[in-house]
Amino acid sequence: MNHVIKVQIADKTGHTQELEMSPAEAVEAIQENSSSWMYVDNSLVQANQIDEANLSTASTLRMLPGLIGGC
Repeated sequence: MNHVIKVQIADKTGHTQELEMSPAEAVEAIQENSSSWMYVDNSLVQANQIDEANLSTASTLRMLPGLIGGC
């Protein structure tokens, strides 16, 4: 059986998609959402540092829109 990752993709309106993907499919989704914040197993990771190899043992991937703070 191939490894499957639970992937949550949220947009700035709050809509969230929950999917199951292979590591290769997850890498493609990361490339399409590279401006999002990526959490691999609840750890913030830069999108350009995530590849199929380090997703091979991950159980969850969350892609959230970046937060902008201000007064």
